[in-house]
Amino acid sequence: MERLWGLLQRAQRLSPGPSQTIYKRVEGTQQGPLEEEEEEREEGTELPAHFFPMELRGPEPLGSRPARQNPRLWAAAGRRAAPYLVLTALLIFTGAFLLGYVVFRGSCQACGDDVMVVSEDVNHELGPDSHQGTLYWSDLQAMFLRHLGEGRLEDTIRQTSLRERVAGSAGMAALVRDLRALLLRQKLDHVWMDTHYVGLQFPDPAHPNALHWVDAAGKHGEQLPLEDPDVYCPYSATGNATGELVYAHYGRPEDLQDLRARGVEPKGRLLLVRLGVINFAQKVASAQDFGAQGVLIYPDPADFSQGPHKLSLSSHRAVYGHVHLGTGDPYTPGFPSFNQTQFPPVQSSGLPIIPAQPISADTASLLLRKLEGPVAPQEWQGHLPVSPYRLGPGPGLHLGVNNHRASTPISNIFGCIEGRSEPDHYVVIGAQRDAWGPGAAKSAVGTAILLELVRTFSSMVSNGFRPRRSLLFISWDGGDFGSVGSMEWLEGYLSVLHLKAVVYVSLDNAVLGDDKFHAKTSPLLISLIENILKQVDSPNRSGQTLFEQVVFNNHSWEAEVIRPLPMDSSAYSFTAFAGVPAVEFSFMEDGPVYPFLHTKDDTYENLHRVLRGRLPAVAQAVAQLAGQLLIRLSHDHLLPLDFGRYGDVVLRHIGSLNEFSGDLKARGLTLQWVYSARGDYIRAAEKLRKEIYSSEESDERLTRMYNVRIMRVEFYFLSQYVSAADSPFRHIFLGRGDHTLGALLDHVRLLRSSGPGALGEEAQVARGLGFQESRFRRQLALLTWTLQGAANALSGDVWNIDNNF
Repeated sequence: MERLWGLLQRAQRLSPGPSQTIYKRVEGTQQGPLEEEEEEREEGTELPAHFFPMELRGPEPLGSRPARQNPRLWAAAGRRAAPYLVLTALLIFTGAFLLGYVVFRGSCQACGDDVMVVSEDVNHELGPDSHQGTLYWSDLQAMFLRHLGEGRLEDTIRQTSLRERVAGSAGMAALVRDLRALLLRQKLDHVWMDTHYVGLQFPDPAHPNALHWVDAAGKHGEQLPLEDPDVYCPYSATGNATGELVYAHYGRPEDLQDLRARGVEPKGRLLLVRLGVINFAQKVASAQDFGAQGVLIYPDPADFSQGPHKLSLSSHRAVYGHVHLGTGDPYTPGFPSFNQTQFPPVQSSGLPIIPAQPISADTASLLLRKLEGPVAPQEWQGHLPVSPYRLGPGPGLHLGVNNHRASTPISNIFGCIEGRSEPDHYVVIGAQRDAWGPGAAKSAVGTAILLELVRTFSSMVSNGFRPRRSLLFISWDGGDFGSVGSMEWLEGYLSVLHLKAVVYVSLDNAVLGDDKFHAKTSPLLISLIENILKQVDSPNRSGQTLFEQVVFNNHSWEAEVIRPLPMDSSAYSFTAFAGVPAVEFSFMEDGPVYPFLHTKDDTYENLHRVLRGRLPAVAQAVAQLAGQLLIRLSHDHLLPLDFGRYGDVVLRHIGSLNEFSGDLKARGLTLQWVYSARGDYIRAAEKLRKEIYSSEESDERLTRMYNVRIMRVEFYFLSQYVSAADSPFRHIFLGRGDHTLGALLDHVRLLRSSGPGALGEEAQVARGLGFQESRFRRQLALLTWTLQGAANALSGDVWNIDNNF
């Protein structure tokens, strides 16, 4: 450096007089172009007054300027100094670059796993026609809340609940026309409809369902009142069932096992079961497994709100519910019902072969009074004016079900805002439109929130917003028959949707109270839900966010909020059948459930009274939650789905299986394959997380590649080794069938079961007597290779995969 400094000083001494770049007007033209000329001047020479120097000069040395020197000496000195100057510049640049890199990486060390959630600085570039600046997350959030506040949710809920909305009715056809016209008036890129011709079951007014006492000789005696004669169980087996009556609590498998253990045989009898805990279809399926002849389902006051200030269901009301253990049209399983005549006359295996009928609490009281036999356990006692409840058997009963099947057109309505960067990736939000009865809580609230979100996002588009991915808004038909409309659409477009659908958000059953909040969801969405809950105000606790509300009594917010997806939700089919992560939000009462769901009393007035006037505020909170979720899913450059969560899910299930490792080892069997596959999945997830962390977000091609791998994680957990027609719910964690982790766990438990008598004979035949090694090996292979396939797919390219078993 000393040598370099000496050369620089020498160069300064040898420097010639300053050079000036001046512009003079070309002679001969008055306003001609300026031409540049280079002039050198001696010290003391003055420039003409109208010329101005055009370049900046550094400070001159003190004292008089040296005389003009030999240019050759200057050139020689410059040539000797040039390499050192270049080297110095390179060292300075490299040092500055490394310092900036270290500072940037250090500032992101706190990101950790949150790298999956795009920060609030991620912007949305507007189209060329927009006159606004860049929109950041905070701008979009403020814009959304500003436009959402202009809606009229309460009026829409009231008006919708007053309209006839039974699937296939004339009132529904009129509502479809009105909603389609409404969507066409919004700023949507596409509006269209799909019509399906599905098999629905309705009561026969000419031959109503009936319930009679039967004497010892088998003759019909007094007819018992069915106080709601048009309330029925869609997809019940039709025909007659006769047998003695037995009380079976909620009708769960464990209830029927307990009944049998107490010396009361359910086989060949009619079962009286209470509403709640499991759905109608599961109650009937359990009764069928244990050999029962039929099922009567009633609402017990003990399962609903009690007290002078609580609304309760009238004792003469029955509750509606379908009994198909599945979703969609049960007469075209695995195929869309665009035209039934194209398909063979097959039926879903989830259709029951025994009849079922809802009855009122008053009718149930008449039946319970006739029961004899052992007293029911204390936890089985209810609040009907019968004390105590007995298990039975009681007198003979005859149940006649005369429902009839009808081919019925149903229509789903769609509206779409196309994305700007990834238009072929869809963020889907939907709500059931149909209802048996007023359906205020069942479908009017969800429909109103859906329409308000359409209007809000349409206004945002008018003000410059354009999502990165497409937003798809859907109004479903046939929901009260088992998510028929949504399932038929999935069956019709399955090959497309598993590649293009990012997430499904369901608005069904969104407001059933205001004390508690539940999110029934895929594990992939849990982290994002937590983030959004911290940004939405509680509708009934001023100054608190929803997150602060849910952790008030339970510091584990997941234990308080997160629930598995139930089969009777449209969200379930998206995840378990199509492999699309889904979520359904619900505000609930603290304690007994909303009593009027699926009854004629599910009116706007009753819902408003249950919520003590807070219906608009709670509905607005759901709209805010769903809307901000849509913005994040459609706007973030990197999809905010936590693909590492499934490693924890597998670990939880493996913990249950570990209990039986000794029993399996005694038979020469092991679960090591599952452990290895789980380890591969966790390593693949961590590897992808690190790749994303070290990548450039501005690289659109790379970002899209990562998004494709992330959005298909749920699909990876659909077993590729079973038929979608035979086992439609192929998801190994959420589905139904022998390929699932739950089925494997149930089978392994048979190693310690008390014997085949725990299940009915029909179930024994279907499931096999006791533990079967060949079946265990097949289940283990199906599960392991599905999990291993998910790990392989998450790893990316085949040259990055190393399967070691």
